[in-house]
Amino acid sequence: MSEMPASVLDATQFQYRLLDWFDREGRHDLPWQRERTPYRVWVSEIMLQQTQVATVIPYFERFMARFPCLAELAKASQDEVLHLWTGLGYYARGRNLHKAARQVMEAHGGELPVASLEALAGLPGIGRSTAGAIIAQSTGRRAVILDGNVKRSLSRLHAVSGWPGRPAVERRLWALAEYYTPERRVADYTQAMMDLGATLCRRGTPDCQRCPFSDVCVAHARGEQRRFPESKPKKTLPTRATLMLVLQDAEGRVLLEQRPASGLWGGLWGLPQFDDLVALRAWLDTHAPGAALYPAWPAFSHTFSHFRLDITPQPARIGRLDSVGEGRCWYDPGNPGRVGLAAPVRALLASLAPFALVAPGEP
Repeated sequence: MSEMPASVLDATQFQYRLLDWFDREGRHDLPWQRERTPYRVWVSEIMLQQTQVATVIPYFERFMARFPCLAELAKASQDEVLHLWTGLGYYARGRNLHKAARQVMEAHGGELPVASLEALAGLPGIGRSTAGAIIAQSTGRRAVILDGNVKRSLSRLHAVSGWPGRPAVERRLWALAEYYTPERRVADYTQAMMDLGATLCRRGTPDCQRCPFSDVCVAHARGEQRRFPESKPKKTLPTRATLMLVLQDAEGRVLLEQRPASGLWGGLWGLPQFDDLVALRAWLDTHAPGAALYPAWPAFSHTFSHFRLDITPQPARIGRLDSVGEGRCWYDPGNPGRVGLAAPVRALLASLAPFALVAPGEP
């Protein structure tokens, strides 16, 4: 165990208060709690990364209905996995979940290696805290977590200065998390820590009146709850621009192409993108000669963590295209296939009706 940090409560008192609150007010009937297998807990933990519980629940239930076990997930195509992930965001999580499932089938006999924190944390998309959550929740063995909810609660409780992404601050928070984690009721304790941050020690304005630690919380005593945890130093988001080609054929189908496996929207299907109209026209001349362009639709923005993308949809129509080439397909908005779509592409496809194209010479 790490050197015991200075604390506002000893570990036993902290555990007692937290679990007493959890027994009375914690969340006890989440879908992944009803059958705490390593697989179900793993899927839920990946979905819950940077996403709220209320959003995750319907996705989790649909995912479990289609992939009830790890072997079924491993056998599926990436397209089908990403189709069920569409709208949940942070698509690398879905790709890594699928990749890890195949690795588990090949290297671990189809069973998540929950006996080894190091082996579990070494799988794509898992890492130290998620591995700890999977082990604690599914086996009841002592394992430490430090997700965003736990970081926020411990940062406020101890008024830990600095952005948690800095190595020294993160080490301090891991030491606190290690110190407070009990040997018993670890699954409940882990869920309680996540619930505390999600329901009481929230971002913005925490519910300090209901918090079991309000009388010993340093940030609360100072009236500085909003200061902790300290934010990442802000940088001005750069802006990029792109043209998205909305090419429809005579049947109203839309041409899609699959993104490269890595990078922006990796592995998802999207509309062909271009830096400018010259490049778009050149592509049409080569791949869809005879296509007619129409006035561009209103531009809109999609914000990522590290930049903002300004998107201008450029509609076009072609009567028939015998071959669309490798990595492309026709997509029927009225009868969509099971493919993963980037969020802005899904929104554009849903808006096609009000922007119905009219061929030259038609009324």
